[in-house]
Amino acid sequence: MSLVSALPFLAPAHSRWKSLPVLWLDTVLAVLVLVVQMWPLLSRSNPSGGPWDWWGYAVVVASAVPIVWRRRAPVTVLLASVIATSLYDLADQVAAQPIWYGGLIALYTVAAYSPPLRRVVILVVTLGGGLLLVGSSDTALRGIVLFVAAYAVGRASATSRAYAAALEERAVQLEHERQAEAERAAERERARIARDMHDILAHAVSLMVVQAEAGPVVVRSNPARAEAAFDAIASAGRDAMVQLRRMLSVLKEDTGPRAPQPTLDDLAGLSDQVAGTGLDVVFSSSGEARPLLPDIEVAAYRVAQEALTNIVKHAGATRADIRLIWQDDTLMISITDDGRGSGTSYPSGGNGLIGIQERASALGGSATMGPRADGPGFQVLVRLPLAESVAA
Repeated sequence: MSLVSALPFLAPAHSRWKSLPVLWLDTVLAVLVLVVQMWPLLSRSNPSGGPWDWWGYAVVVASAVPIVWRRRAPVTVLLASVIATSLYDLADQVAAQPIWYGGLIALYTVAAYSPPLRRVVILVVTLGGGLLLVGSSDTALRGIVLFVAAYAVGRASATSRAYAAALEERAVQLEHERQAEAERAAERERARIARDMHDILAHAVSLMVVQAEAGPVVVRSNPARAEAAFDAIASAGRDAMVQLRRMLSVLKEDTGPRAPQPTLDDLAGLSDQVAGTGLDVVFSSSGEARPLLPDIEVAAYRVAQEALTNIVKHAGATRADIRLIWQDDTLMISITDDGRGSGTSYPSGGNGLIGIQERASALGGSATMGPRADGPGFQVLVRLPLAESVAA
Protein backbone atom coordinates (compact mmCIF):
# COMPACT_ATOMS: atom_id res chain seq x y z
CA MET A 1 0.00 0.00 0.00
CA SER A 2 1.37 3.43 -0.95
CA LEU A 3 1.58 6.40 1.38
CA VAL A 4 -1.14 8.19 -0.59
CA SER A 5 -3.45 5.16 -0.25
CA ALA A 6 -2.81 4.98 3.48
CA LEU A 7 -3.25 8.76 3.93
CA PRO A 8 -5.98 9.92 1.52
CA PHE A 9 -5.66 13.57 2.59
CA LEU A 10 -2.29 13.62 0.80
CA ALA A 11 -3.92 12.86 -2.56
CA PRO A 12 -4.45 16.51 -3.69
CA ALA A 13 -0.87 17.49 -2.87
CA HIS A 14 0.40 14.31 -4.56
CA SER A 15 -1.60 15.08 -7.71
CA ARG A 16 -0.24 18.64 -7.87
CA TRP A 17 3.29 17.36 -7.32
CA LYS A 18 2.98 14.77 -10.09
CA SER A 19 1.64 17.41 -12.48
CA LEU A 20 4.87 19.44 -12.29
CA PRO A 21 7.43 19.07 -15.12
CA VAL A 22 9.91 16.23 -14.53
CA LEU A 23 12.93 18.56 -14.78
CA TRP A 24 11.51 20.73 -12.01
CA LEU A 25 10.98 17.74 -9.75
CA ASP A 26 14.51 16.45 -10.28
CA THR A 27 15.92 19.94 -9.73
CA VAL A 28 14.15 20.16 -6.38
CA LEU A 29 15.48 16.69 -5.51
CA ALA A 30 19.03 17.71 -6.48
CA VAL A 31 18.84 20.83 -4.30
CA LEU A 32 17.55 18.77 -1.38
CA VAL A 33 20.42 16.25 -1.75
CA LEU A 34 22.90 19.11 -2.03
CA VAL A 35 21.64 20.67 1.22
CA VAL A 36 21.72 17.33 3.08
CA GLN A 37 25.24 16.47 1.85
CA MET A 38 26.51 19.99 2.55
CA TRP A 39 25.09 20.01 6.09
CA PRO A 40 28.02 18.15 7.76
CA LEU A 41 30.42 20.72 6.26
CA LEU A 42 28.29 23.66 7.44
CA SER A 43 27.19 22.41 10.85
CA ARG A 44 30.43 20.90 12.17
CA SER A 45 33.68 22.57 13.05
CA ASN A 46 37.05 21.35 11.83
CA PRO A 47 38.88 19.73 14.78
CA SER A 48 42.13 21.24 13.51
CA GLY A 49 40.65 24.68 13.93
CA GLY A 50 40.74 25.84 10.31
CA PRO A 51 38.01 25.72 7.64
CA TRP A 52 37.10 22.55 5.83
CA ASP A 53 39.00 21.86 2.64
CA TRP A 54 37.34 23.39 -0.43
CA TRP A 55 37.67 19.97 -2.08
CA GLY A 56 34.89 18.59 0.09
CA TYR A 57 32.46 21.30 -1.06
CA ALA A 58 33.36 20.69 -4.69
CA VAL A 59 32.81 16.93 -4.39
CA VAL A 60 29.41 17.41 -2.72
CA VAL A 61 28.29 19.72 -5.53
CA ALA A 62 29.63 17.32 -8.19
CA SER A 63 27.75 14.39 -6.63
CA ALA A 64 24.40 16.19 -6.26
CA VAL A 65 24.01 18.38 -9.35
CA PRO A 66 23.85 15.50 -11.91
CA ILE A 67 20.61 14.31 -10.27
CA VAL A 68 18.84 17.02 -12.29
CA TRP A 69 19.33 14.83 -15.40
CA ARG A 70 18.82 11.44 -13.76
CA ARG A 71 15.81 10.42 -15.89
CA ARG A 72 17.41 11.49 -19.17
CA ALA A 73 20.72 9.69 -18.63
CA PRO A 74 20.44 7.44 -15.54
CA VAL A 75 23.67 5.47 -16.13
CA THR A 76 25.75 8.58 -16.79
CA VAL A 77 24.37 10.30 -13.69
CA LEU A 78 25.12 7.22 -11.55
CA LEU A 79 28.70 6.99 -12.77
CA ALA A 80 29.24 10.73 -12.28
CA SER A 81 27.85 10.64 -8.76
CA VAL A 82 29.78 7.53 -7.70
CA ILE A 83 33.07 8.77 -9.17
CA ALA A 84 32.61 12.14 -7.45
CA THR A 85 31.92 10.62 -4.03
CA SER A 86 34.90 8.25 -4.40
CA LEU A 87 37.15 11.32 -4.59
CA TYR A 88 35.85 12.88 -1.39
CA ASP A 89 38.46 11.33 0.89
CA LEU A 90 41.38 12.60 -1.19
CA ALA A 91 41.32 15.70 1.01
CA ASP A 92 42.22 15.39 4.70
CA GLN A 93 40.23 18.33 6.04
CA VAL A 94 36.63 17.24 5.21
CA ALA A 95 33.68 16.35 7.43
CA ALA A 96 32.50 12.75 7.55
CA GLN A 97 29.49 11.98 5.37
CA PRO A 98 27.24 9.28 6.88
CA ILE A 99 25.41 8.44 3.60
CA TRP A 100 25.91 9.57 0.02
CA TYR A 101 22.33 10.06 -1.15
CA GLY A 102 23.17 11.11 -4.70
CA GLY A 103 24.58 7.69 -5.60
CA LEU A 104 21.63 5.89 -3.99
CA ILE A 105 19.11 8.01 -5.90
CA ALA A 106 21.03 7.50 -9.14
CA LEU A 107 21.13 3.71 -8.61
CA TYR A 108 17.41 3.74 -7.84
CA THR A 109 16.83 5.54 -11.15
CA VAL A 110 18.90 3.02 -13.09
CA ALA A 111 16.96 0.15 -11.52
CA ALA A 112 13.63 1.84 -12.26
CA TYR A 113 14.20 3.00 -15.86
CA SER A 114 17.05 1.04 -17.48
CA PRO A 115 16.81 -2.25 -19.43
CA PRO A 116 17.69 -5.52 -17.62
CA LEU A 117 21.21 -6.13 -18.95
CA ARG A 118 22.32 -2.58 -18.30
CA ARG A 119 20.87 -2.68 -14.79
CA VAL A 120 22.78 -5.84 -13.84
CA VAL A 121 26.07 -4.62 -15.29
CA ILE A 122 25.79 -1.29 -13.51
CA LEU A 123 24.90 -2.94 -10.22
CA VAL A 124 27.90 -5.31 -10.40
CA VAL A 125 30.31 -2.55 -11.44
CA THR A 126 29.02 -0.18 -8.76
CA LEU A 127 29.23 -2.72 -5.97
CA GLY A 128 32.62 -4.02 -7.13
CA GLY A 129 34.10 -0.55 -7.42
CA GLY A 130 32.69 0.42 -4.05
CA LEU A 131 34.27 -2.60 -2.33
CA LEU A 132 37.67 -1.70 -3.76
CA LEU A 133 37.49 1.86 -2.43
CA VAL A 134 36.05 1.37 1.09
CA GLY A 135 38.32 1.45 4.06
CA SER A 136 36.72 -1.17 6.31
CA SER A 137 34.49 -4.22 6.20
CA ASP A 138 31.76 -2.44 8.18
CA THR A 139 31.68 0.37 5.65
CA ALA A 140 31.63 -2.16 2.80
CA LEU A 141 28.73 -4.08 4.33
CA ARG A 142 26.76 -0.91 4.96
CA GLY A 143 27.39 0.24 1.39
CA ILE A 144 26.28 -3.10 -0.07
CA VAL A 145 23.07 -3.08 1.98
CA LEU A 146 22.26 0.49 0.97
CA PHE A 147 22.99 -0.10 -2.73
CA VAL A 148 20.98 -3.35 -2.84
CA ALA A 149 18.10 -1.63 -1.02
CA ALA A 150 18.14 1.28 -3.49
CA TYR A 151 18.17 -1.16 -6.41
CA ALA A 152 15.28 -3.17 -4.91
CA VAL A 153 13.19 -0.05 -4.32
CA GLY A 154 13.84 1.01 -7.92
CA ARG A 155 12.69 -2.34 -9.26
CA ALA A 156 9.61 -2.25 -7.02
CA SER A 157 8.78 1.21 -8.35
CA ALA A 158 9.18 0.02 -11.95
CA THR A 159 6.95 -2.98 -11.27
CA SER A 160 4.34 -0.76 -9.65
CA ARG A 161 4.34 1.61 -12.62
CA ALA A 162 4.07 -1.27 -15.07
CA TYR A 163 1.16 -2.71 -13.10
CA ALA A 164 -0.57 0.67 -12.95
CA ALA A 165 -0.04 1.13 -16.69
CA ALA A 166 -1.46 -2.35 -17.35
CA LEU A 167 -4.50 -1.55 -15.20
CA GLU A 168 -5.01 1.74 -17.00
CA GLU A 169 -4.70 0.05 -20.38
CA ARG A 170 -7.14 -2.62 -19.28
CA ALA A 171 -9.56 0.05 -18.04
CA VAL A 172 -9.35 1.82 -21.39
CA GLN A 173 -9.90 -1.47 -23.20
CA LEU A 174 -12.91 -2.31 -21.00
CA GLU A 175 -14.34 1.14 -21.62
CA HIS A 176 -13.94 0.67 -25.38
CA GLU A 177 -15.58 -2.76 -25.12
CA ARG A 178 -18.40 -1.29 -23.04
CA GLN A 179 -18.96 1.46 -25.61
CA ALA A 180 -18.86 -1.06 -28.45
CA GLU A 181 -21.37 -3.30 -26.68
CA ALA A 182 -23.61 -0.31 -25.99
CA GLU A 183 -23.45 0.61 -29.69
CA ARG A 184 -24.25 -2.97 -30.69
CA ALA A 185 -27.16 -3.03 -28.24
CA ALA A 186 -28.43 0.26 -29.65
CA GLU A 187 -28.17 -1.14 -33.18
CA ARG A 188 -30.09 -4.26 -32.17
CA GLU A 189 -32.74 -2.12 -30.50
CA ARG A 190 -33.06 0.11 -33.55
CA ALA A 191 -33.39 -2.97 -35.78
CA ARG A 192 -36.07 -4.37 -33.47
CA ILE A 193 -37.96 -1.08 -33.49
CA ALA A 194 -37.69 -0.91 -37.29
CA ARG A 195 -39.13 -4.43 -37.61
CA ASP A 196 -41.97 -3.62 -35.23
CA MET A 197 -42.80 -0.37 -37.02
CA HIS A 198 -42.76 -2.18 -40.36
CA ASP A 199 -45.15 -4.82 -39.04
CA ILE A 200 -47.47 -2.25 -37.46
CA LEU A 201 -47.63 -0.02 -40.52
CA ALA A 202 -47.90 -2.86 -43.03
CA HIS A 203 -50.69 -4.52 -41.06
CA ALA A 204 -52.69 -1.36 -40.40
CA VAL A 205 -52.30 0.13 -43.87
CA SER A 206 -53.19 -3.19 -45.53
CA LEU A 207 -56.42 -3.46 -43.53
CA MET A 208 -57.29 0.17 -44.22
CA VAL A 209 -56.63 -0.17 -47.97
CA VAL A 210 -58.74 -3.32 -48.25
CA GLN A 211 -61.63 -1.76 -46.34
CA ALA A 212 -61.35 1.55 -48.19
CA GLU A 213 -61.49 -0.25 -51.56
CA ALA A 214 -64.55 -2.24 -50.46
CA GLY A 215 -66.37 0.77 -49.00
CA PRO A 216 -67.45 2.52 -52.24
CA VAL A 217 -68.64 -0.80 -53.68
CA VAL A 218 -71.10 -1.51 -50.87
CA VAL A 219 -71.92 2.00 -49.69
CA ARG A 220 -75.21 2.01 -51.67
CA SER A 221 -76.03 -1.69 -51.85
CA ASN A 222 -75.19 -2.55 -48.25
CA PRO A 223 -74.86 0.55 -46.05
CA ALA A 224 -74.39 -1.55 -42.90
CA ARG A 225 -71.40 -3.34 -44.37
CA ALA A 226 -69.98 -0.01 -45.57
CA GLU A 227 -70.35 1.40 -42.08
CA ALA A 228 -68.55 -1.66 -40.68
CA ALA A 229 -65.76 -1.16 -43.20
CA PHE A 230 -65.26 2.46 -42.14
CA ASP A 231 -65.32 1.41 -38.49
CA ALA A 232 -62.65 -1.18 -39.25
CA ILE A 233 -60.53 1.51 -40.96
CA ALA A 234 -60.82 3.76 -37.94
CA SER A 235 -60.04 0.91 -35.55
CA ALA A 236 -56.97 -0.15 -37.52
CA GLY A 237 -55.75 3.46 -37.65
CA ARG A 238 -56.22 3.98 -33.92
CA ASP A 239 -54.46 0.71 -33.12
CA ALA A 240 -51.55 1.65 -35.41
CA MET A 241 -51.27 5.07 -33.77
CA VAL A 242 -51.15 3.55 -30.28
CA GLN A 243 -48.49 1.03 -31.23
CA LEU A 244 -46.40 3.56 -33.17
CA ARG A 245 -46.55 5.99 -30.26
CA ARG A 246 -45.31 3.19 -28.01
CA MET A 247 -42.46 2.36 -30.40
CA LEU A 248 -41.42 5.99 -30.83
CA SER A 249 -41.43 6.56 -27.07
CA VAL A 250 -38.54 4.10 -26.84
CA LEU A 251 -36.43 6.55 -28.85
CA LYS A 252 -36.99 9.39 -26.39
CA GLU A 253 -34.52 9.98 -23.59
CA ASP A 254 -37.18 10.83 -21.02
CA THR A 255 -40.05 8.43 -21.44
CA GLY A 256 -43.07 8.06 -19.26
CA PRO A 257 -45.02 4.89 -18.51
CA ARG A 258 -45.23 2.68 -21.57
CA ALA A 259 -48.08 0.47 -22.63
CA PRO A 260 -47.24 -3.22 -22.57
CA GLN A 261 -45.96 -4.95 -25.68
CA PRO A 262 -48.42 -7.26 -27.46
CA THR A 263 -48.58 -10.87 -26.24
CA LEU A 264 -50.21 -14.12 -27.30
CA ASP A 265 -53.36 -13.05 -25.48
CA ASP A 266 -53.74 -10.29 -28.07
CA LEU A 267 -53.87 -12.75 -30.98
CA ALA A 268 -57.62 -13.19 -30.53
CA GLY A 269 -58.12 -9.43 -30.87
CA LEU A 270 -55.86 -9.42 -33.90
CA SER A 271 -57.97 -12.16 -35.47
CA ASP A 272 -61.16 -10.17 -34.87
CA GLN A 273 -59.56 -7.07 -36.38
CA VAL A 274 -58.52 -8.90 -39.54
CA ALA A 275 -61.91 -10.57 -39.74
CA GLY A 276 -63.37 -7.10 -40.33
CA THR A 277 -61.88 -7.21 -43.84
CA GLY A 278 -64.16 -10.09 -44.78
CA LEU A 279 -61.50 -12.74 -44.17
CA ASP A 280 -62.69 -15.57 -41.93
CA VAL A 281 -59.94 -15.98 -39.29
CA VAL A 282 -59.93 -19.02 -36.99
CA PHE A 283 -57.66 -19.03 -33.95
CA SER A 284 -56.87 -22.25 -32.06
CA SER A 285 -54.31 -23.69 -29.66
CA SER A 286 -53.22 -27.20 -28.72
CA GLY A 287 -50.92 -28.52 -26.02
CA GLU A 288 -50.16 -27.11 -22.58
CA ALA A 289 -49.59 -23.36 -22.70
CA ARG A 290 -46.71 -22.04 -20.61
CA PRO A 291 -45.34 -18.57 -19.78
CA LEU A 292 -42.97 -17.13 -22.38
CA LEU A 293 -40.18 -14.62 -22.20
CA PRO A 294 -41.35 -11.15 -23.31
CA ASP A 295 -39.23 -11.15 -26.48
CA ILE A 296 -40.67 -14.47 -27.58
CA GLU A 297 -44.25 -13.33 -26.94
CA VAL A 298 -43.73 -10.15 -28.96
CA ALA A 299 -42.11 -12.14 -31.77
CA ALA A 300 -44.99 -14.62 -31.85
CA TYR A 301 -47.53 -11.81 -32.11
CA ARG A 302 -45.56 -9.98 -34.81
CA VAL A 303 -45.10 -13.18 -36.83
CA ALA A 304 -48.86 -13.80 -36.85
CA GLN A 305 -49.53 -10.14 -37.63
CA GLU A 306 -47.15 -10.13 -40.60
CA ALA A 307 -48.51 -13.42 -41.95
CA LEU A 308 -52.12 -12.16 -41.76
CA THR A 309 -51.07 -8.91 -43.44
CA ASN A 310 -49.58 -10.89 -46.34
CA ILE A 311 -52.77 -12.95 -46.61
CA VAL A 312 -54.98 -9.83 -46.74
CA LYS A 313 -52.73 -8.09 -49.29
CA HIS A 314 -51.74 -10.90 -51.62
CA ALA A 315 -53.46 -14.26 -51.07
CA GLY A 316 -57.00 -13.57 -52.26
CA ALA A 317 -58.12 -15.97 -49.52
CA THR A 318 -61.44 -16.35 -47.77
CA ARG A 319 -60.18 -18.16 -44.69
CA ALA A 320 -57.05 -18.06 -42.52
CA ASP A 321 -56.13 -20.34 -39.64
CA ILE A 322 -53.81 -19.37 -36.78
CA ARG A 323 -52.77 -22.33 -34.70
CA LEU A 324 -50.46 -22.43 -31.68
CA ILE A 325 -48.89 -25.83 -31.03
CA TRP A 326 -47.26 -26.14 -27.61
CA GLN A 327 -44.55 -28.77 -27.41
CA ASP A 328 -42.08 -29.69 -24.65
CA ASP A 329 -39.51 -27.01 -25.43
CA THR A 330 -40.94 -25.33 -28.51
CA LEU A 331 -43.88 -23.21 -29.57
CA MET A 332 -44.98 -23.85 -33.14
CA ILE A 333 -47.02 -21.14 -34.88
CA SER A 334 -48.84 -22.19 -38.01
CA ILE A 335 -50.63 -19.63 -40.19
CA THR A 336 -52.40 -21.03 -43.26
CA ASP A 337 -54.83 -19.69 -45.85
CA ASP A 338 -56.87 -21.05 -48.72
CA GLY A 339 -55.73 -18.50 -51.28
CA ARG A 340 -53.79 -18.91 -54.50
CA GLY A 341 -50.81 -20.61 -52.88
CA SER A 342 -48.66 -20.39 -55.99
CA GLY A 343 -44.91 -20.05 -55.90
CA THR A 344 -42.71 -20.05 -52.87
CA SER A 345 -43.73 -16.68 -51.48
CA TYR A 346 -46.32 -13.97 -51.86
CA PRO A 347 -45.51 -11.67 -54.75
CA SER A 348 -45.13 -8.61 -52.55
CA GLY A 349 -41.56 -7.71 -53.32
CA GLY A 350 -41.30 -6.59 -49.69
CA ASN A 351 -39.53 -7.77 -46.57
CA GLY A 352 -42.44 -9.26 -44.63
CA LEU A 353 -41.49 -12.92 -44.96
CA ILE A 354 -37.80 -12.07 -44.52
CA GLY A 355 -38.73 -10.22 -41.32
CA ILE A 356 -40.52 -13.33 -40.04
CA GLN A 357 -37.40 -15.41 -40.66
CA GLU A 358 -35.18 -12.82 -38.97
CA ARG A 359 -37.39 -12.65 -35.88
CA ALA A 360 -37.35 -16.41 -35.50
CA SER A 361 -33.58 -16.67 -36.06
CA ALA A 362 -32.86 -13.91 -33.57
CA LEU A 363 -34.50 -16.00 -30.83
CA GLY A 364 -32.86 -19.27 -31.81
CA GLY A 365 -35.86 -20.53 -33.77
CA SER A 366 -36.65 -21.05 -37.44
CA ALA A 367 -39.30 -20.29 -40.03
CA THR A 368 -40.43 -22.15 -43.13
CA MET A 369 -42.99 -20.97 -45.66
CA GLY A 370 -44.45 -22.14 -48.93
CA PRO A 371 -47.52 -23.64 -50.61
CA ARG A 372 -49.64 -25.98 -48.48
CA ALA A 373 -49.19 -29.68 -49.08
CA ASP A 374 -52.80 -30.54 -48.17
CA GLY A 375 -54.56 -28.28 -50.63
CA PRO A 376 -54.59 -24.81 -52.16
CA GLY A 377 -53.16 -22.00 -50.09
CA PHE A 378 -49.99 -20.92 -48.34
CA GLN A 379 -48.47 -21.81 -44.98
CA VAL A 380 -46.08 -20.04 -42.65
CA LEU A 381 -44.68 -22.31 -39.94
CA VAL A 382 -42.53 -20.75 -37.23
CA ARG A 383 -40.69 -22.56 -34.44
CA LEU A 384 -39.78 -20.54 -31.34
CA PRO A 385 -37.90 -21.97 -28.33
CA LEU A 386 -39.63 -21.70 -24.98
CA ALA A 387 -36.30 -20.60 -23.46
CA GLU A 388 -34.40 -17.70 -24.98
CA SER A 389 -31.41 -18.79 -26.99
CA VAL A 390 -28.37 -16.52 -26.83
CA ALA A 391 -26.34 -16.43 -29.98
CA ALA A 392 -22.60 -16.97 -29.57
